[in-house]
Amino acid sequence: MNIFKKNATFKPKKRIPEGTKQYQLKKYAEATLGSGNLQLAVALPEGEDLNEWLAVNTVDFYNQINMLYGTITDYCTNESCSVMSAGKKYEYHWADGVTVKKPIRVTAPDYIDRLMTWIQGFLDNDEVFPSRMGDPFPKNFSAIVKNIFKRLFRVYAHMYHDHFSQIVTLGEEAHLNTSFKHFIYFVNEFKLVDKKELAPLKELIETLLNKGNGEEKTKSSEKKKKRKKKKK
Repeated sequence: MNIFKKNATFKPKKRIPEGTKQYQLKKYAEATLGSGNLQLAVALPEGEDLNEWLAVNTVDFYNQINMLYGTITDYCTNESCSVMSAGKKYEYHWADGVTVKKPIRVTAPDYIDRLMTWIQGFLDNDEVFPSRMGDPFPKNFSAIVKNIFKRLFRVYAHMYHDHFSQIVTLGEEAHLNTSFKHFIYFVNEFKLVDKKELAPLKELIETLLNKGNGEEKTKSSEKKKKRKKKKK
């Protein structure tokens, strides 16, 4: 029995149409990520529209988290995770402001299913995430994106607090750490999530950021040494 569901996805993957501006930005993001410098990878490309950049990365993180959570759905059940939480200290209740106006206590699988369906509703709405170049973004686009990222963080927090041992068993911890580190660099760059919301993973965030800054300084130093050798 293969316990790792290869390429498993919790919800259908959201694809950005080829030939669009957002597709070009997506390819740019993939190329800069390959450099290993996350500060460079998350920064708004020179001359580009902020909303377009936020839109592309929202889709990317939605897809990443879908895939990561999809690998542990056999372990995250209504019985094992009777409430959406990040350890014993943090509990999340669901409300979308439309069909559920008063927050309700639901299981973790139910919460995450509702969350991903809620996000997908925004991504599929051309009035919120326009697919045609030149179409305007709504005035409250930044607020919508912040709310999406705040709630996506909760899925990372649940996976780390309640399913990390299973993720290690599946050999997915490096993938999860890389994805989360990218996520934190991005939300910090554009101030998308309040620090108090990040509290459940405060120590991990500090570790990842300190390690990342050290690695980037080393790479920068190595590049400078190479330049000096060339000059000699």
